Formats: sequence, structure tokens, C-alpha cells
Amino acid sequence: MPISFYNSLSRRIEPFSPQDPQRVTMYLCGPTVYNYVHIGNARGPVVFDVLARLLRRHYPQVVYARNITDVDDKINAAAQAQGVEIGAITGKFAQAYRDDMAGLGIAAPDLEPRATDHIPPIIAMIERLIAGGHAYAAEGHVLFDVSSYPSYGNLSGRDTEELIAGARVEVAPYKKNPADFVLWKPSTPDLPGWNSPWGIGRPGWHIECSAMSEAHLGETIDIHAGGIDLLFPHHENEIAQSTCAHGGKVFARWWMHNGMLTFDGRKMSKSLGNVLLVHELLKTHPPEALRLRLLSGHYRQPLDWSDNAIAQAVSTLDGWYRVLRDVADIELPAGDLPVPGSVEAALCDDLNTPQALAELSQLADLARQHRSPEAKAALLGGGALLGLLQQEPEMWFKRGGSAVDAAHIEALLQQRLEARSARDFARADAIRAELTALGIAIEDSAQGTRWSVMKS
Repeated sequence: MPISFYNSLSRRIEPFSPQDPQRVTMYLCGPTVYNYVHIGNARGPVVFDVLARLLRRHYPQVVYARNITDVDDKINAAAQAQGVEIGAITGKFAQAYRDDMAGLGIAAPDLEPRATDHIPPIIAMIERLIAGGHAYAAEGHVLFDVSSYPSYGNLSGRDTEELIAGARVEVAPYKKNPADFVLWKPSTPDLPGWNSPWGIGRPGWHIECSAMSEAHLGETIDIHAGGIDLLFPHHENEIAQSTCAHGGKVFARWWMHNGMLTFDGRKMSKSLGNVLLVHELLKTHPPEALRLRLLSGHYRQPLDWSDNAIAQAVSTLDGWYRVLRDVADIELPAGDLPVPGSVEAALCDDLNTPQALAELSQLADLARQHRSPEAKAALLGGGALLGLLQQEPEMWFKRGGSAVDAAHIEALLQQRLEARSARDFARADAIRAELTALGIAIEDSAQGTRWSVMKS
């Protein structure tokens, strides 16, 4: 089944063809670890987790790298505010990030390079840029000379001359052009720093990703992914410095960018006070519902986040898990779960997750109607490719048992059963009311009484 993706560089959908079909390479810009991440930071990792799952079905090896930026001015500020070394900050929040991503059902990347482990490769790349006339040292800094790369601005569609003339930052006196960006900067004794040919200092943000990508994936990679907010200047700068450091070789053959999240129609930002942290949302909402919401819009478009949208995601999953619960007694066919062609075709068409979810709903209807092993397997196989329907139905309805005392509820249900057997219906109704007050819904069926956590 052919795969096509939108390429941000060419601004069109193109058939995907890796440079080496035996080894597909993919790089996603990861977090700067100085605080907990918000739900907007999770959209890319969820979307590109599905992309990695899809690619693994078509190619024998996919090498997926998602970096950790663990040296940055924001990290320095957080460490100084708390009076600790930067490692105390980065270690804590890197692990918090991993935990948050795992909570959303995101598989760990094949590689997780950290910037501080790549200082020598960073320095070596900067030296090559200077030797090639693409960078210059000035007052302890090293800067990339934008005028040395005529294609600068092709990714973002910005004209180089306009960028130079219209730079809105205060221009440092050591810059040749306002648009020149930092590759290396000096460190004072109170800041982390490493020895370099230009003195004690630390790398700029952009060069870190270029060096880490080169070190683990090679000079040319198949897919570079990230949020649309990184397209300029971060990804534009990556292209410039990597292309020049590699003698003009293409840096990334496909650029894929996910759209931003809004909250009730407004941009999610700290200044507006509407930033929702992933680790807090995971405590108050079913993680699978959060994942479903992040996949519910096409990845290239903005996606609005609201309580109503999460409630709808929970309702959708309730319906699918209800089908799986009703066919729980049907044994699956032997072998691996099949991936329905309709779901895969949707994802092969520029990762169209909304269409894939619509196909999953159709599969749920078929499983409910036909109650066959094949229909059940198709629903589970389609869900697995999207990272959904990954738990037992009863665990879903009990929300994993984490927010309620399952043993207490089972004891109440047993008391209610005994009361009904003794025709003490008043007692049975009183127990039902007690369960309702606990936020537990019960359903009597021929297979017995089932319970689930009520929707909030």
C-alpha cells in the first residue's frame, strides 16, 4: 500500500520513498526539560508515534530518535532559582516527560540523545562551518553567517533579505547581519560550560539538533518532524547549518509539522493561564481519551481542546469498549491481529487519523452486528495501529480501578445480589443508590451485574 505525506519544504503531498528501504530514519524535536510539559507539547509525540507504527509495518527497520535538550537558558534559570545543578532539573523533568508520554500510550523512541552528551560532535560541526566560510567567531561567540547560504528561508517561505532587514531583536554588535544566529556562546562561572576553541561556553539550541541527528541517523535523514511553531527559526536554522556542514547534502527529505492546540478557541499559553499540564490531566481523565482527542483532528490543522471534547472522546471509547465487552466470550483467530486495510489506507494518506478513527467506528459496528472472531480481531487490530483499545474492557469501565475501591464495590454488589435473592428490594435499591453516590453505574445483564465509573 503506497504511503504519501505532506512535505513542508515542497508544500505538497509526495509519495514517500526512503533513501534506504532497509533503514528508515526519523527525528522528532523533543522537550527542553526545565518543567512539566503541557498537553500541546504532547500532540506531536502522539501523532508521530502513530507515524512510527505505520512505518514499521512497511519497512524492516525504522530508527526513530527523539532528543532531550538538557542545556538551555531556561534550564539555567530554573537551576539558579532552586540553587541546584542543572542535572537535578533536567533529570527530574526528563523522567517526568517520559512518564507522561508513556501514560499517553506513546512507545519509547529507539534513540533519546541528550545535548550534553554531544558536546564534542557539536564543536566539530561548528569547526567545519567556520572552515567552510559559513560561520565566524566574535567576542567568544560563534555565529552562523546567514548570507553564506542563499537558500535560507526556503522552508518558512521567508526572504533572506527581508529577514536580515526586519530582524526584531536587538542586534548584538558582533553580528555581521541581524539574522545571524548563535552556534556557541560564552559561559560565565555561574553557568554550565565546556572547553572549546572559542573559550568556555555552551552550544546554541539549533546546532544541538543538527549534531545529534548527524551522530545517530547520518548526514541525510528521511523524516524530520516537530510542531509548526518550530518551523521558523529552529528548523530553518537546522537546514542551513546541516546542509553547509555536510557539503550541500540534503539534510531532511521530508519535513512534517503538526498544528498547534487551542483551548476553547484561544491559544494555549502561560500568559493566558490556560496551560494544561499532561501529568495533571492524566490524574483526572482516562489517558486513552486524551490520546484519542489528540488524534481526532488532522495533524496539520489546529486542534481545539475543551472539556466537552474530552467528554466526547470518553463517550466514543465507551461505545467501542462496550462492543468489546459484549464479544469478550468470542475467541480471536490464531496469529497476529490483522490491520484492516481501511484504517491503514487512511494513515497512508498523509496520516489521516480522523478518517482512520471513522473507519474504526465502522469496524466497531461490524463487530457488534456480526459477533465473529474476524470482526473482533479487525477492531482490535485497527485500534492497535492507532494505539487505542489497548486494555481489557472491564478495566476501561472501571478506569483501571485507580480512582475507586474496587474491592468495596464488589462487596456492595454481592450484598445487593443477596438482597435481591432474598427479595429485599428496598435494601437492593439502597445499595444501588449508595453506588450511584460513589460515582458507580451498574448494569444488570444475563451474564451478571457489571459496573463502571460514571462519566464526569
